[in-house]
Amino acid sequence: MYFMKQNDRKSIIMNIAAVLIFGTIGIFRRYIPLSSSFLAFSRGILGGLFILFYVILTKKNTGEKLPVKQFLWLAMTGAVMGINWILLFEAYNYTTVAVATLCYYMQPTIVMLVSPILFKEKLTKKKGLCTLLAIIGMVLVSGVLDQSAGVNLKGVVLGLGAAVFYSGVVIMNKKIYGVDAYQKTIVQLFSAGMVMIPYLFLTNGFGFEGLQFSSIVLLLIVGLVHTGIAYVLYFGSMDGLRAQSVALLSYIDPVSALLFSAFLLREPLSLLNIIGAVLIIGSAMISELGESTNN
Repeated sequence: MYFMKQNDRKSIIMNIAAVLIFGTIGIFRRYIPLSSSFLAFSRGILGGLFILFYVILTKKNTGEKLPVKQFLWLAMTGAVMGINWILLFEAYNYTTVAVATLCYYMQPTIVMLVSPILFKEKLTKKKGLCTLLAIIGMVLVSGVLDQSAGVNLKGVVLGLGAAVFYSGVVIMNKKIYGVDAYQKTIVQLFSAGMVMIPYLFLTNGFGFEGLQFSSIVLLLIVGLVHTGIAYVLYFGSMDGLRAQSVALLSYIDPVSALLFSAFLLREPLSLLNIIGAVLIIGSAMISELGESTNN
């Protein structure tokens, strides 16, 4: 009851819908026979166009022009976001959706580790313990202690690489102030897509051979639903939620990804994987919720 009294019901529903959509992206990636770079390109451009049209139609545009310095910083952040997407999509190709997602959610731990260096933030005992638990969880998820699990370590490395670049996006966003959330997201999404173009030409990553109508539909869903609609719902829910509630609800994403992976793709999860998942998600939740409560 306390949770509901402090938050707007509509905002809670919008936020949950957004993170559930995020949690299914690995499922859709499984059935799109295109390069990860082209998928990242499509996601950025389609998502950016959707939010741009949404802002125009709903008249949410503030009309303020971005200073050149802020625009360039947002563009660089978007480029990092694009690389993050490629690595995550590749991780889905080499390991299970569950393992790739859990590797990706090492991001809070990575930010905690670098914050004392970049932001002069103190690494408290609680944060240190959470970091240690997350690392132990990552070892269990990786499958190195359970050779029978058959986890592909290349997928684990790619997932962790995605987490590193995701951490970069989070850290870079900390330096952006006074920019409308939709305006910021539009610039970042277009930048994430555009940065892929030279790479696509160099690697011949367009690869439309064998592309079917069903694949095109799935590609549109990833760009318009998993990016455009999900981001609109997510940012639209912010004003009606407490910071602690936003942090808590965000962990529906990895949990739902694990469940979708198990029930829809029939991907196996060993006991060690499950224990690792609890350690990673639990330690991140405890650390972030503690931060949200203090803010």
